[in-house]
Amino acid sequence: MSDRTPAAPRGIDPRGPRFAAGITALLLLVAVFLGLTGLSTSDALGAATVAERAADPGFLLLLVIALLFLWSVLSPRTAPWGALYRAAVQPRLAPPAELEDPRPPRFAQGVGLLVSSVGLILHLLGVPWALPVAAAAAFIAAFLNAAFGLCLGCQLYLLLQRAGLVGRERAAV
Repeated sequence: MSDRTPAAPRGIDPRGPRFAAGITALLLLVAVFLGLTGLSTSDALGAATVAERAADPGFLLLLVIALLFLWSVLSPRTAPWGALYRAAVQPRLAPPAELEDPRPPRFAQGVGLLVSSVGLILHLLGVPWALPVAAAAAFIAAFLNAAFGLCLGCQLYLLLQRAGLVGRERAAV
C-alpha cells in the first residue's frame, strides 16, 4: 500500500477556455440563426424525412459544434480552439497569474455536448424548435464564459463535487 495520494491535475491557463468559448459562442450564434431560418421552425419539419432534417444547415453546423465539444472532452490538448490558443495567442501574453483545475472546463464541454446532442436528436425526431433552442442555450453558456468568465458548466461541476458526485474520491463506509 502506498502512502502517495493521487497527484492533482496540472493546471491550465484560464484564458484558454474563455478564448475557446468565444469562438464557440460565435459558431453557436450562427447555428441559432440557421435554426431559426431553416427547417427547424417551419411547418414542413413534420413532413420532412430524416435525411432532409439532417441536411438542414442549422443541423449540420450544430453537429460540427457537437463534434468539437466531443473532441474537447476526449482530448482537450488536441482540440482545435485550445491548440490555436496555445500556438497563436498564449505566447503573446504574460503568464497567467494562477492556473485553473482542468476538470471543471472539461466537464463544461461535456455539458455543451449533451445540450447540443439533445437538440440534434430532437430535431431528427421532428420536434419543432428543438435545434435553435438547444443552440441558444449552449450559446448563452458560451457567451457568459467568453464575456464574463462565468462558466456555467464549471459551476455545475463544483456543485456536483460538493455533493460528492464528481471529482473526489468518496469516503469508504
